[in-house]
Amino acid sequence: MTVQTTVNDGEIAKFQAMAEEWWDEEGKFKPLHMLNPTRLDYITRQIAGEFGRDLAADKPFDGLRLLDIGCGGGLLSEPMARLGAEVVGADAAERNIPVARIHAEQSGLDIDYRHTTAEALAADGEQFDVVLNMEVVEHVEDPALYLKSCADLLKPGGLMVCSTLNRNPKSFLFAIIGAEYVMRWLPKGTHEHSKFITPDELFDLIRGAGLDPVDRTGFKFDFVKWDWGLSSTDLSVNYVTASVKPSA
Repeated sequence: MTVQTTVNDGEIAKFQAMAEEWWDEEGKFKPLHMLNPTRLDYITRQIAGEFGRDLAADKPFDGLRLLDIGCGGGLLSEPMARLGAEVVGADAAERNIPVARIHAEQSGLDIDYRHTTAEALAADGEQFDVVLNMEVVEHVEDPALYLKSCADLLKPGGLMVCSTLNRNPKSFLFAIIGAEYVMRWLPKGTHEHSKFITPDELFDLIRGAGLDPVDRTGFKFDFVKWDWGLSSTDLSVNYVTASVKPSA
């Protein structure tokens, strides 16, 4: 059976070229390392709230099966595994997978890393309690099909956390001109502004995939503190959403 795919070969090639640098905090993925604590704060609170888990517990996500789609080198997969989740990390960029596997082994973590796509996993009938879908949707060929595949991967009552970049002049200035050309946090050409998605557009796509959006929150960079934080009002550049699959 031929599985339809949303993979964009040009986008995958960009991340293939950077694969060895995933765990270099001063390398090409420095922006993600800076953002990661804020992403984890949002993700863990959403999961805990949806599944009634106590984050003060030793393994609060024990018993939950979690997919980190577009896992890269494992920057989110590893902390999820430490919190007790059964983690599958999937990435369409083949070179990311051995990097992620080696780092997980060095960290003493058991994570199921796979070179595959959301569409292929859905076609295989895989099911998860949680799908982490972080900074991927702006890189795929068909966002609607991709998000439908992610929704199909969720069990009834499951949670998807999805982040991306807003499309407006400010995001062009900060995410492309600032991050790629001025600060040189990212290689030039990492992002295409035309592929950025507004929060309303993303909510419509999520609803079209059969999920119910429950939250959207901004990731806001504080230039005074030189750090990221969450904002309930400023979704102008980076933002994150939470949505649930209706129970059967």
